[in-house]
Amino acid sequence: MLAPDGSGVEVPEELRPLSWLIGRWVGVGTGQYPTIDDFRFGQEVVFSTDGRPFLTYLSRSWLLDDGGERVRPLATEAGFWRPRPDNAIELTLAHPTGFAEQWVGSLEVTGIENAVITGARATLRTDVVTRSESAKDYSGGERLYGLVEGRLLWTYDMEAMGQPMQNHLAATLLPEIVAVDEVEA
Repeated sequence: MLAPDGSGVEVPEELRPLSWLIGRWVGVGTGQYPTIDDFRFGQEVVFSTDGRPFLTYLSRSWLLDDGGERVRPLATEAGFWRPRPDNAIELTLAHPTGFAEQWVGSLEVTGIENAVITGARATLRTDVVTRSESAKDYSGGERLYGLVEGRLLWTYDMEAMGQPMQNHLAATLLPEIVAVDEVEA
């Protein structure tokens, strides 16, 4: 199986249950938390493989104004998704704001059509959070990623700033379609 992002890279067998994530996803989401004003954001997420049994992950987001235009950068995070036996997954994330996280969770494929995953969900929770001295208070989180009708839906609950675990972010992302001539180039 080749990676669906047009890279021509062979997806290792153990990574295939996560292959539905591979590619560039873009979209819009909302954010809220008791310590901040509600906001809308634009997001770009890229999942890729170089043929080894993990996904490289990069997410960038921007604050959007009422007209949908970028106002300023918001968050950036980078990391690695690793499939484990028995549908378990691990996620390592680093943030430029002074913290890093180790996530653990599970993967469930909910639909397959013509040998292509058409529905799936990954459920994760923080196992370890490390913070630099200058980082804001952040204790942990829970994330849910789902492939639903060709869209990547995700939500993020967090425990931070003395607040209990509650929703902070949610977004709907669409795949950036690679043109056939780009794949053949």
